[in-house]
Amino acid sequence: MQSRNSNSHYGWVAVAFHWLMAPVIIGMFALGWWMVGLGYYDPWYRQGPDIHKSVGILLLILLLARLLWRAVNTAPNPEPAPRWQQRAASAAHGALYLLLIVICLTGYLISTADGRAIEVFNWFRVPATIQGLENQEDIAGTLHEWLAWTLMGLVLLHGLAAFKHHFVNKDNTLRKMLGLGPKTGSLNR
Repeated sequence: MQSRNSNSHYGWVAVAFHWLMAPVIIGMFALGWWMVGLGYYDPWYRQGPDIHKSVGILLLILLLARLLWRAVNTAPNPEPAPRWQQRAASAAHGALYLLLIVICLTGYLISTADGRAIEVFNWFRVPATIQGLENQEDIAGTLHEWLAWTLMGLVLLHGLAAFKHHFVNKDNTLRKMLGLGPKTGSLNR
């Protein structure tokens, strides 16, 4: 498999970005959901958020690299579909990227509201550049939570759409994101 995308499939770099980020995003949601139920004396009360912040910063870096890669690469030709479906798919992908960016930024605002930098697994620090805004942590926290739930709804819809393309439409949409070329025969219309 080649590194760059072609007209018929995604290259291994785009495939790796997608399949590396997908479980991390879902895992971050699960960790965040679990963390909000921890009590002050729970041993994970501090460790959970430290892991969540560190992975969040790394996810943002990966997301920015993915967007750069997407900008310099062509996308495979879309499967034949009504124009409204193509527009909906494009809007959904844009919303996924936008939600991820805003969720990362609100997470940053929560974590740095007190002026402390974010320690990323003791590898490097991300300084607090915006702090001291009135109710910064609370407002950013509320946005972070609501946007995360919205993202998970969109992720579910994204996954269901991929299965619909594969099992109902019998087209090559899912095969492209698996890095496979078009399948001839039963998958083609």
